[in-house]
Amino acid sequence: MAQPLKRSNAPFFWLLFGAGGTLAALIGPMLVFLTGVGAPLDLVSADLLDYARVLALSRHWLAKAFLFATVTLFLWHAMHRIFHTLHDFGVHAGAGLKILCYGTALAGTVIAAWALLAVGF
Repeated sequence: MAQPLKRSNAPFFWLLFGAGGTLAALIGPMLVFLTGVGAPLDLVSADLLDYARVLALSRHWLAKAFLFATVTLFLWHAMHRIFHTLHDFGVHAGAGLKILCYGTALAGTVIAAWALLAVGF
């Protein structure tokens, strides 16, 4: 009789990796332009990144959801890519490396949630 296949948690991490990669491809260049090029070179409105304006934006529930998704999915994508890149370079630390990479992403997710809730509504 054939042994049942062992369940894997890999699809969950590949889902987060794919969602983060898609989000990074769609909005990453725009975020880099606005915050890294447009605002410092005055190509966009000077008050675009004003503290009061960004704080007001981050207090809206829809903006909180967008910021949370953006930060956490970018982080999960990056850590999954780092894990597999280290594996390709011959670093086979096993469960320790998984815990380090995915634990970092989980900690970043918790910190992002806490920070967004601390801003208030």
